Amino acid sequence: MIRRYFGVPDWNFSRRLEAFENLRKQLNFMNDAFMGVTPGRKAGVFPLINLTEDKNHYYLRAELPGIHSNDLDIQATGTTVSLSGERKIPAENNGSKYHRREREAGKFSRMLTLSTEIDPDRVDAILSDGILKLVLPKAERAKPKQINIK
Repeated sequence: MIRRYFGVPDWNFSRRLEAFENLRKQLNFMNDAFMGVTPGRKAGVFPLINLTEDKNHYYLRAELPGIHSNDLDIQATGTTVSLSGERKIPAENNGSKYHRREREAGKFSRMLTLSTEIDPDRVDAILSDGILKLVLPKAERAKPKQINIK
């Protein structure tokens, strides 16, 4: 009654949520199209990555549970690092039904662009306990130089 009297619009909460969800889907679709991802395929979510840096190196840590080193392809160029591979999950028995399936199998690819150049010839990679650790040395020309005042 107050809404009608004062002209307050009807705020249907579920319609607002639906509009927000539609906007989120459109933004994801546009982002996927920009990144060259086929519709319906998730990208950029696996593996989970932490990237840190100090004065001389970048340090990349990626979570890759159940993946063997021979299933990985790591490539580094001047300012990019890419991880790709395939996660293989053994099939269940034919009569089994999933109650929840959150771990997907299949090919994955992640590419990171770094803000400064690295030396790809000196990159170290270690895969241990499902964690990939990359040490990416910065190129000498990318490191800050101390300037002495005369």
